[in-house]
Amino acid sequence: MNDITIIGIAGGSASGKTTVASRIKEEFKENVELICHDYYYLAHNDIPFEERVKLNYDHPNAFDTERLISDIKQLKQGIAIERPVYSYTEHTRLAETVRVEPKEVIIVEGFLIFDNPELLNLMDIKIFVDTDADERLIRRILRDVQERGRSLESVITQYSTTVKPMHEQFVEPSKRHADLIIPYGGQNEIALSMLLEKIRNMVG
Repeated sequence: MNDITIIGIAGGSASGKTTVASRIKEEFKENVELICHDYYYLAHNDIPFEERVKLNYDHPNAFDTERLISDIKQLKQGIAIERPVYSYTEHTRLAETVRVEPKEVIIVEGFLIFDNPELLNLMDIKIFVDTDADERLIRRILRDVQERGRSLESVITQYSTTVKPMHEQFVEPSKRHADLIIPYGGQNEIALSMLLEKIRNMVG
């Protein structure tokens, strides 16, 4: 498993990262594994729920990125991992884990994955999904209310107090590390076609 290709997909919250990752998975099917940075949010079982909801989940310190780096290194060596499981409704990590086997292509997806130099250096292809801020906010509201059981007020409050300022401080500057910037995310068929062709050439 020495020829494992690591693809990093970054971009703002609700920018379309998952859509791009899904297109890659559709193309390469069982040869692809997706690992989300969100799986590696720190556990906060020692903090009451009322306090957990107030934490800043958009800062690099909210993540156990060291464990993610270690897991990716193991996968590159052909060793399976047990990745964490995170609950968005409970705002903490669950006790269970998910076994992940090494695959020919490993996608690492997350809005802050280009902020850590050691993690960045593990990636063979670095993609930044660039989507208008208003569009991202609308998508985030729909996702968090419909899929994660959040109230509209809580989503807007979180966006204005942490998501937007952290995006401007950490996510947007990390765009300079990208090999490919994809405007409009999964709707950009030309960029996606070019990306898929590049991956095909790399993995043979």
